[in-house]
Amino acid sequence: MRAFHSDAFVLPLPEGHTFPMPKYRLLREAVHATLPAVRLHEAPAATDGELALAHEPGWITAVAEGTLSTAQQREIGFPWSPRMVERSRRSVGATIAAARAALFHDEGVAANLAGGTHHAYAHKGSGYCVFNDVAVAARLMQTEWHRLHRSSRAGLRVFVIDLDVHQGNGTASIFRDDPTVFTLSLHGAKNFPFRKEAGDLDVELPDGCPDEPYLDALDHALECAWARQAAAVPGLAFYLAGADPHENDRLGRLKLSEAGLAERDRRVFAWLRARGVPVAVSMAGGYGRDLARTVAIQRRTLELASQSWRAWLGRQSPAAQCGA
Repeated sequence: MRAFHSDAFVLPLPEGHTFPMPKYRLLREAVHATLPAVRLHEAPAATDGELALAHEPGWITAVAEGTLSTAQQREIGFPWSPRMVERSRRSVGATIAAARAALFHDEGVAANLAGGTHHAYAHKGSGYCVFNDVAVAARLMQTEWHRLHRSSRAGLRVFVIDLDVHQGNGTASIFRDDPTVFTLSLHGAKNFPFRKEAGDLDVELPDGCPDEPYLDALDHALECAWARQAAAVPGLAFYLAGADPHENDRLGRLKLSEAGLAERDRRVFAWLRARGVPVAVSMAGGYGRDLARTVAIQRRTLELASQSWRAWLGRQSPAAQCGA
């Protein structure tokens, strides 16, 4: 399975900042040491033209040229720096590369070791998110699909499964009037963002929600979302596999165990594989009091993703497997 990383581009954050920047390096190291089936690649940087598929040109320019206001930087949660720009571009580039691998290289599953920047709107950043990696990648995959299938009237439908503990407000806003992208979000009802955007299917969960009711809600939401897409089923999914629903997370407010999160991932991958929908996985949030536990949760997500990748290849002919 291909996985893309950009942890070489570390932001110079003030001491005591709540964002767990070392997580990405630690996750890459853990994957390299323990998951030989995962092939690690440094992420490419998204271009201005790619970013413009989901973002307003003025926002892209302000980020690139460092003309963000103090208020804009405060809303993002990061001070501007050239490394912030490069990291943001590569976080998007990693999801683009993962989506291409999953969709166009017939691998079925690929991953971004970061990403899930779902609070970024078309015109602004927010909540540690500068550019919206899933929104850009979804629009770009639709464009590339159209180029390859010009004779087909049907375009590429996309399914966003957002299981970060925070609602994907930026993603919901960007795709509000786009019937070709279906957004599903399971999130804490009382958590950030406090003014939520309406997605296609939002499932709000109470503080303290444990494994069993969470998994029941997930099963119901997936079936409901599929039923609502029955007339035009998706050809690609993006899965935001946040670690922040974990009971140890500082910002999560839910009470999922590590076993519960692993079961969540297992169900999503099996559900998509059973329906023949390739998926690009992003790690999204994770702010554990014990950073090692957050890394372990996300390493387990990637392990389950690689198992699903193997199963996906098993659906192909022997010749296709050799080609992959």
